[in-house]
Amino acid sequence: MTTALLTDRYELTMLGSALRDGTAHRRCVFEVFARRLPDGRRYGVVAGTGRLLDAIADFRFDAEIVELLRRDSIVDDQAAEFLAAYRFGGDVDGYREGELYFPHSPVLTITGTFAEAVILETLALSVLNHDCAIASAAARMVTAAAGRPIIEMGSRRTHEQAAVAAARAAYLAGFASTSNLEAAHRYGVPTAGTAAHAFTLLHDDEKSAFAAQVASLGASTTLLVDTYDITRGIELAVDAAGPGLGAIRIDSGDLGVLANYARDQLDRLGATGTRIVVSGDLDEFSIAALAATPVDAYGAGTAVVTGSGAPTAGMVYKLVEVDGRPVAKRSEHKESHGGRKIAVRAHKPTGTAIEEIVLAAPSVELGEHERLLQVPLVRDGARVAGLPTLSDARDHLRAATVTLPWDGLKLSRGEPAIPTRIG
Repeated sequence: MTTALLTDRYELTMLGSALRDGTAHRRCVFEVFARRLPDGRRYGVVAGTGRLLDAIADFRFDAEIVELLRRDSIVDDQAAEFLAAYRFGGDVDGYREGELYFPHSPVLTITGTFAEAVILETLALSVLNHDCAIASAAARMVTAAAGRPIIEMGSRRTHEQAAVAAARAAYLAGFASTSNLEAAHRYGVPTAGTAAHAFTLLHDDEKSAFAAQVASLGASTTLLVDTYDITRGIELAVDAAGPGLGAIRIDSGDLGVLANYARDQLDRLGATGTRIVVSGDLDEFSIAALAATPVDAYGAGTAVVTGSGAPTAGMVYKLVEVDGRPVAKRSEHKESHGGRKIAVRAHKPTGTAIEEIVLAAPSVELGEHERLLQVPLVRDGARVAGLPTLSDARDHLRAATVTLPWDGLKLSRGEPAIPTRIG
């Protein structure tokens, strides 16, 4: 399926004008970056790069689309001819998925003619702004969970396709699994889920519902115990599955208090190995508040798929170089920096990150404790072989997060974890 119409009209009208005046084939460099992090955030997480590369590969204008654009006077004959033959033939460099980013980090660099690169703006921003926002919020939840697994279960709280992308981004950020089956099919994300309150309500009583679920899924299943009275629910759950019951789930109420009561009751019933899973509008702050409770796993939904209050990463797509000449917007509140950038992260000898260095230079000599951040992604229109997998991105983010100063992992408001120096 083509991604060609996942764009804004003005990109095609710019293309048409540039083709008419002869500037369309100038060699250009565009960069994707965020001028600032969302309010209260200390770092961002790069996610969606793999999805974007797939979308660029599928960016094609077939005869039907070209005719639609021509009929609606969006493009003229010259632009229509260009689009009919369009294949991105330039280069893409960027931060790898799972990398941390900060204000002005050149997360993505697209090099090509103006004509072939400008029309990718909306596609690049829509993918990266969404996925980076989700992954950044999810990473904070993972930190707050302190090693306890989190299940992503936000599909019913967002657009159906956004739900798939959100599940992927949350898994990249360290979530253990998702409820979304398409994310499993498309990206290999592990799935989890058993039953909702509707299954209990379907039966004449709670005992029958639990017995039916255990008969179908086995004693290792997770039983939802708060449809009616939670104390009675736990008693019936252990009665149905025995002391080897896998887990109970609590979806409402004061989760911390209920988890403590549940743990005590389960232990008294001999179900000492039964885990406690909690869900119900959890975000990084409520997860952190449950740190001292006997919760074994979390289910998070709405906060994940909405970026926990920051549903976009605020990234922009800016032209920074034309035929080797730096160009930049100079308005008072939206200043950009011209020229293609190289990004380096400096660390202490101990490995702690101390600075993001963004340089407008053709090359850089790395210091002993400095790391080049951008990697080749596309060359001459073809994806570079051997790019990291989703699993690789999870591992990279885990390692990168360890390098942040302790203050950078706090959930409280503050400055970015490390400063950005633009040279």
